[in-house]
Amino acid sequence: MGRAAGSSGSAVPGMTTFADLKLSEQALHAVVRAGFEHPTPIQAQAIPPALLGRDVIGTAATGTGKTAAFLLPIVERLAAAAGRPGPRALVIAPTRELALQIGGELERFARGRPVRGAVVIGGVGMGNQTRALRDHEVVVATPGRLVDHLQQGTARLDGIEILVLDEADRMLDMGFQPQLRRILARLPRVRQTLLFSATMAGEVADFARAHLRDPVRVEVTRSGTTAERADQQVFLAGQGEKVPLLLALLEGDDLSTLVFTRTRRRADKVARSLDRAGHKVARIHADRSQAQRRVALEGFRQGTYRVLVATDIAARGIDVADIGHVVNFDLPHVPEDYVHRVGRTARMAASGRASTFASPEEMDMLRDIERLTRRVIDRAAVPRHTQAFRAELERAAAAQAHPGPTAPRAAMNRNRRRAAAHAARRTGAAESPAAVASSDGDGGASRAPRRLGSWGPSRRH
Repeated sequence: MGRAAGSSGSAVPGMTTFADLKLSEQALHAVVRAGFEHPTPIQAQAIPPALLGRDVIGTAATGTGKTAAFLLPIVERLAAAAGRPGPRALVIAPTRELALQIGGELERFARGRPVRGAVVIGGVGMGNQTRALRDHEVVVATPGRLVDHLQQGTARLDGIEILVLDEADRMLDMGFQPQLRRILARLPRVRQTLLFSATMAGEVADFARAHLRDPVRVEVTRSGTTAERADQQVFLAGQGEKVPLLLALLEGDDLSTLVFTRTRRRADKVARSLDRAGHKVARIHADRSQAQRRVALEGFRQGTYRVLVATDIAARGIDVADIGHVVNFDLPHVPEDYVHRVGRTARMAASGRASTFASPEEMDMLRDIERLTRRVIDRAAVPRHTQAFRAELERAAAAQAHPGPTAPRAAMNRNRRRAAAHAARRTGAAESPAAVASSDGDGGASRAPRRLGSWGPSRRH
């Protein structure tokens, strides 16, 4: 039996196959090869106007099949009308992982057709990208690397007929608006634009009004809607309890687990703690090379690593169908990122768990998330009685009482980083989008220490 294309969505009444969307025989063969039978709601509503050349605004949560909703029309239109050599369609994505995922899907849908894709991302050499930019029809790019090519004169965008902005809200949250403006300035004014976003408010709405022409609006999930089959829970725990809590949860099942931290430094620290406890763990963040990130993601996908620790750079670029458990070790600064983190589980008609650790200083963030999602997330009891929890607390207390010889140097380096960050804020120094997306702070650990267990069992929520 076939499945919904790249999504947990169900078939649309009265539109049960891709043939109803007026796709060509070649496209229908491609979706059959991919194992897809029924279009998801976003595909059923976005593909027909996209095939007609209309601008489209699509609002849909992670895991609803947005990628096929724009790639199928691109392949259909470019294959049907030959153009001059060079890029004719441009897809912009916020992260390397998402761009690679889109590139893989494009290769699958365009197999046997005269449409080739070039993935243009940072972390790898520019030589092969430069050659592909000369004659490949579709460019899938992250904003920063594409601007690099524009500055060096190795990319031309004057032949672009179709522009796709995928995860537009995330790109704006990451501070990529200046890069997007530079890219848009190089594009033909007459073009088709498809914009997909999990949320459609604030900056995203303003951006859409400025750059789209009479768009067809498609909304298949309300802004802030999380994965329906994800069992969500919140643990109210102090900062010093988060690692013990994570170890206790991992001891309680054998699910593949994706752990989100707010910063790169926190990701490294959590990964070290898990490795020390005997868990197979990998990590992904902005300081890791593209090769390291690829090995980590492939190892997680194949089961070599049970746990993947990541910053939000990976929230919208991890294409793993069977993630059983998502853990928000730190709450995200942007409430919408909670939706995307949770969207990594309960995909492909599966169920999943999402656990959130909220320290006292993160309660305002938790309330913002609950306001966005229009639900109060169930509170769960912190398993302070378990052996794994108690053992990690005792280990951490012993390490604090008898610090190693490198502790003074580490503290000095940490203080220097904080002083530099404070000076930058005072002088108004600009940060790069990568720095904004994954700053090198310590995610709350630098605040005044609190008594362990400050969220005791008798504390009222």
